[in-house]
Amino acid sequence: MYLYILKRILSLVPVLLVVSVVIFMIIHLTPGDPASVILGEQATAQQIEELRQQLGLNLPLYEQYMNWIFGVFQGDLGFSYFMEEPVTQAIGNHIMPTISLALLAEIVALLIAVPLGIAAAKRRGSTMDQSIMGFSLLGMAVPSFLLGLFLILLVGVQLEWLPVAGYQPLSSGLWNHIQYLIMPAISLGAIQAALFARMTRSSMLEVLNTNFIKAARSKGVKERNVVYKHALRNAFLPVLTVIGQTFGTLVAGAVVTETIFNIPGIGQLIINSVERRDYAVIQGVVLFVTFSYVFINLIIDLLYGVVDPRVRLERK
Repeated sequence: MYLYILKRILSLVPVLLVVSVVIFMIIHLTPGDPASVILGEQATAQQIEELRQQLGLNLPLYEQYMNWIFGVFQGDLGFSYFMEEPVTQAIGNHIMPTISLALLAEIVALLIAVPLGIAAAKRRGSTMDQSIMGFSLLGMAVPSFLLGLFLILLVGVQLEWLPVAGYQPLSSGLWNHIQYLIMPAISLGAIQAALFARMTRSSMLEVLNTNFIKAARSKGVKERNVVYKHALRNAFLPVLTVIGQTFGTLVAGAVVTETIFNIPGIGQLIINSVERRDYAVIQGVVLFVTFSYVFINLIIDLLYGVVDPRVRLERK
């Protein structure tokens, strides 16, 4: 098991190197000069050139990349001259809102999707099954930002149940923290719930038709135990895979939702950095998000052994 974990961790290195090269080249080949943006329109050509030299932008691209990647291996993702702080500190200041939003969205999705997926599988071909699948298809078709705007109008403006935008850290209290994330979490979680429900239904149908489920029913095991203790555990592996993929996507791709609800997360940090041509922050955030995505999927892969003991046996 430890050798397997070590191999998976070492496999991250070439992935991160490829991503670092691609994102570095895309950013530096995009039109726009960070020095001109920092100094403003009133800056002279000499001032711009001096700042470019200070930032190292006048060096060849391969030398800029080598300087940056050597710093990355030492834990230094660079320095943001706009925010006047290291990139690692900027990421640390913005990562918690994104993680809180992603976790709450996943919880909302699972609370909605798993019971609906089980109910649809148990009543295959019924009106309930068709209704659940119809709503899941609708959920996958509605963009998260559109659902978020509807929630703001209905729940925030008309009913005044929740704040329409903003963010409060966990240190301000659990409820103060959660109430600002409920609407964005629902807008993101609804799409994930639609995907989870379809995946849960498909996996449950496959497991419910296996011989060991038929044997359990023939022995008189209660239907509730058959479904939740035996079938769901075996059907949860594909759902667990999708959870890992979607959680990584939520961490990386909640840009629009964070902008609509004014949440100071990684999404807003990326948007602001792109507008400012803050190369160091863009490179650091993309590399961090890539690492997080791959690391989350590694954790999900290791959790397979907890859900299904047969996976542990295969890895020994």
